Amino acid sequence: MGKRLRATADLVAAAWAARRRAYAPYSRFPVGAAVRTRGGAIYGACNVENASYGLSCCAERNAVYAAVAAGDREIEAVAIVAGTDGPVAPCGACRQVLSEFNPAMRVIMVSRRGAVRTMRLDRLLAYSFRGGSLKTKNRNKRRARCSE
Repeated sequence: MGKRLRATADLVAAAWAARRRAYAPYSRFPVGAAVRTRGGAIYGACNVENASYGLSCCAERNAVYAAVAAGDREIEAVAIVAGTDGPVAPCGACRQVLSEFNPAMRVIMVSRRGAVRTMRLDRLLAYSFRGGSLKTKNRNKRRARCSE
């Protein structure tokens, strides 16, 4: 097995392991995700739901947050697994969070039957909102008006 294929298999395995820990009593839709950093570290996470649905957090974002909390911000790839017949893509909020750390990362989506779809994040989230989007000529003036 090639090095890249082995790295992908390890990432997907970490996502499946994380999915087993999902807390999804409301949707009954457990999801697992894992991110791999440039240094080769893998951080797995699951979705965690809340009775106040808006406070739930997806597996993909939790995996990113785990990497960042550990001091790793150079994310190269994410694997997402779910118990569906076809691969499941990350939601829009997760795409935006992933894009913050690498808009060109590989996104590996895997179904329960082993169907795999891989693509670059910038194909899933074209024209993402980036840090540069916050720069305006009148930014300080706008801030002053908002604080009045």
